[in-house]
Amino acid sequence: MTSIDPIKFEVIRSALTQITEEMAVALRRSAYSTNVKTRQDFSCALFDHNVNPIAQAFTQPVHLGSFVELLPKSVKYYGTKNLNPGDMLVVNNPFGGGSHLNDVTVFGPVFYNKKIIGYVATLAHHVDVGGGAPASIGPFKEIFQEGIIIPPVKLVSKGKIKDDVFRFILAQIRSKRVTSGDFRAQIAANNVGTYRFIELIKKYKLKNFNFYKNSILDYTDRRTKSEILKIPNGNYKAEGFIDFDGFSDKVVKLKTEIIIKDNSIFFDFTGCDKQRRAPVNSTKAMTFAACAYVLRALMPNDMQVNHGFYKHIKMNAPEGTVVNAVHPAPVVGGWETQVRINDLMFRALSSAMPNKVPASTKAMMAQAGFGIIDNESGEYHCNYEALAGGYGGRVNSDGPDAVQQHGQNTENAPIEEIETHFPVQINQLSLINDSEGPGKFRGGLGMRRDYHFPKDYATFTILSDRDIAGPKGIFGGLDGRKAYYILNPSHPTKKPKKLTSKCVINLEPGDTVSFQTPGGGGYGNPKMRNVNSVYEDLLNNKITYERAEKFYGVVINKKTNKIDTKKTEKKRRTK
Repeated sequence: MTSIDPIKFEVIRSALTQITEEMAVALRRSAYSTNVKTRQDFSCALFDHNVNPIAQAFTQPVHLGSFVELLPKSVKYYGTKNLNPGDMLVVNNPFGGGSHLNDVTVFGPVFYNKKIIGYVATLAHHVDVGGGAPASIGPFKEIFQEGIIIPPVKLVSKGKIKDDVFRFILAQIRSKRVTSGDFRAQIAANNVGTYRFIELIKKYKLKNFNFYKNSILDYTDRRTKSEILKIPNGNYKAEGFIDFDGFSDKVVKLKTEIIIKDNSIFFDFTGCDKQRRAPVNSTKAMTFAACAYVLRALMPNDMQVNHGFYKHIKMNAPEGTVVNAVHPAPVVGGWETQVRINDLMFRALSSAMPNKVPASTKAMMAQAGFGIIDNESGEYHCNYEALAGGYGGRVNSDGPDAVQQHGQNTENAPIEEIETHFPVQINQLSLINDSEGPGKFRGGLGMRRDYHFPKDYATFTILSDRDIAGPKGIFGGLDGRKAYYILNPSHPTKKPKKLTSKCVINLEPGDTVSFQTPGGGGYGNPKMRNVNSVYEDLLNNKITYERAEKFYGVVINKKTNKIDTKKTEKKRRTK
């Protein structure tokens, strides 16, 4: 048996991760769309010759499960005999291991001495893939309305893009120039990964590399078992719902149970609603990604994510339900369900691990998209982004304001970039005061972004949620403010109109859409919050005088703007 050199072990382990990080840099710097180059809505990964994941760049954790499900199925579907050096396939099939259609994967084999030694892969959320609305999001009733469906097909052959396939894909898409650029960026990132992968093999020799690669996977396997052992044995359950499915007034019921027994973990989603002809269905890969994220979030920061980790994730997501939809169900809003499932799983574990889990977060992707045809050039512009919201309060700290959560790691798109590339103005970008869930540690504030279209007709899509109830508090903490979606909140002649969380609207010149995300839930009794923390929130305009007194029991004199200590003490003594 070959002995392990610990230094070489760490060098190779770090090198694998670094390859994926370099791929991510290449993709981001080459991309055209704001969603990819600025918001970083993409992921990169390496796989071995058995199509087991061996390293991933942590750009978007929500993509964790999709790679693991999609790559093995795609390779099996296409066949390795049909692959040559320099080839790359493209795929986005939700029912073949993918997520929603916007998430398009480009991957290819890595050859060494005429044999496949592994695979490189990139996944990017494209701002448009065709379908019934610009940005390819919206309330649709079947998958065919959501955009182009791509089974595993060869996009690059022996290093050259297959023009006929590329033209066919782009013909279905509105934003051809931007989408073309993002595809080429994915190809460039894969080329970087291939080069670095082969370089690593040459340095350490294939046999030696495989030995250390297997040792790395075994090490992750052992660490994962050890970390699961730290979770108390038990069955942990939680129930919740999606507020609105896009068509009916029936909420979408969700149930989750996490079963911990020694060093094993099992996720069960029995009892979730049947899939609907509405954009709330999650694919199996999406739901798997939710399980992977929850488990990874409970582990140390230096835990590597590879096959040794993924092999421990076992789940039961019944086919034909909103957590494992089957063809031809629409899945474009499956991420809304996926992140809500994440939230429920943390709530389920709160009794076992109160010091590790937060109160409820915005727990939705909060997707917004619009399309505008440039009157001068004739180019069809599409923009997509997922807006931030309040994070839940934690055991020793407040929830951050206006951030992404539960597997979302995207940035907020800068106003300057949006206004530079599109004929739109962002009239307001602000935190929403009084939106936090009150608690000993309050939830984070929600965010408001108002899109104003001064000169052009446009189509705007909202694919979000939380318009019935806000994120729940925990351990005595109160709920955060719910979300609001408003057409023309302050138009000089038109009355404001409340929009649903899943809609497509046609805008006239001068119209404005106000997208207001929820605040996070509070953690612990608000009356136990540090008085100075309440006062600081007031001074920073995060809460009002009335809210400070009503929920936190802190009385502040409006004239002097000082804390009234006697009234505060009395207020806090009363229930």
